[in-house]
Amino acid sequence: MGLIIIVIALIGLMYFAYRGYSIILIAPIFAVIAAIGSGYAVMPIYSELYMTKAAEYIKNYYPIFLWGAVFAKIMEVGGLAASVASKIVETLGKDRAILAVLLGCGALSYGGLSVFVVAFVMYPFAAILFRKAQIPKRLLPATLWMGILTYAMIAIPGTPQIQNIIPTAFFGTTTWAGIHTGLLAAILYFAIAWLWITYRYKKLASAGEGYGSYTLNEPEDIRHDDLPRWYLAVLPLILVVIINLLISNPFSWQWAYYWNSQSLAPFSALNLPLLAPSVNRVQAIWSINVALIVSSIVAAYIGRKRLKTKGGLIFSVNDGAIASASAVLNVASGYAFGSVVALLPGFQAAKDALLHINSSGSPLLSAIITTNIMTAITGSASGGLTIALGMLGDEWLTWAHSIQMSPEILHRIICIASEGLDTMPHAGALVTLIAVCGLTHKDSYYDVFVLTLLKTTIAFIVWGFYNLTGLN
Repeated sequence: MGLIIIVIALIGLMYFAYRGYSIILIAPIFAVIAAIGSGYAVMPIYSELYMTKAAEYIKNYYPIFLWGAVFAKIMEVGGLAASVASKIVETLGKDRAILAVLLGCGALSYGGLSVFVVAFVMYPFAAILFRKAQIPKRLLPATLWMGILTYAMIAIPGTPQIQNIIPTAFFGTTTWAGIHTGLLAAILYFAIAWLWITYRYKKLASAGEGYGSYTLNEPEDIRHDDLPRWYLAVLPLILVVIINLLISNPFSWQWAYYWNSQSLAPFSALNLPLLAPSVNRVQAIWSINVALIVSSIVAAYIGRKRLKTKGGLIFSVNDGAIASASAVLNVASGYAFGSVVALLPGFQAAKDALLHINSSGSPLLSAIITTNIMTAITGSASGGLTIALGMLGDEWLTWAHSIQMSPEILHRIICIASEGLDTMPHAGALVTLIAVCGLTHKDSYYDVFVLTLLKTTIAFIVWGFYNLTGLN
């Protein structure tokens, strides 16, 4: 009976999220509903379990959301992001429009911009390019999604996106974990996107379909005269990657930075309830914080003239800070909901079944399937990933240690699995992206659906690659 109630709560969460209700509001409600019949009182479930888990997530990751949002806003308002996007699009031109959009999105995502900011920045350039090349606009959401939210967000090692940072606090890894697996996945994501969308374009073009007649959110030609020089605009993006690499020091270079392994010791006497167990659980987060802060300062200087005309630096900083609060609460709410469900007696049978999905004696298949299920339910890569790790992360890590498996492969496989079924119709990011493009699900979901099926297989492919080669 307990499991049935949990399933009802999960369906309820998914339904109301699809209907547009904020997960910040509905997640605690359905967490309490899931606990009906568990033997726990309602208010302790809410205040002591749900809120504690939400606070745990916010404590770990809010600085990333904060500085990431501020950096992205400065890059956006200062015109730096548009300058980089414009250069890539102009260089490749309309004859390589699909390639230009995929590369432009990936460059901005890997450079540390929020994926939502990348969508807003890249859409005008992509729409104008597709219109000039007469590529059907209904292919645009799928193209943008594959450029922004796949290879550069979770596959290429070192990416500063939150989906690549979350596992570091669970496994003590760095954002550079699983280099071989990540690079293979990145190539596969890019290849299926480019090949499928090109195939569809040629097929539709042969049937006489062009860009189409659209009026909603159609961009006008973009002025470039007030944008910073592209070679200056790209510097903050490069700095994010380089500083993160040097300070996180994933390859243990003697000349790079080393965090003091005893720096948390003075705080142990304070009995802080959420104190990290060791520096290696937080050093990846510290490193990306430093990288984003330094890059934000550089970006603000480069874009200072345009920032002055848009309300000044204070406008961008405040706007980014406010946006970060909503973003972290959304993901923390999903994580807290999953954590409540994972601890309920009624879920233990399902939890055991997921944990004991075993192939080749490793936790990887269990991690892939569990993460995909949670991602499909929440419609969010970060939400599904955090719920899966909250439920079984410790058990997967213990299992990996027991067979001398590096936590790095676990980190990368879970990241890749999170970018499988996150394009379900109710996915909030997808709904937003389609709306930005001025389209509907009916217009554009077919190609998103096909790519969903294709990209979900990538986690299984790289799992097979690891089993064959043993390469992380």
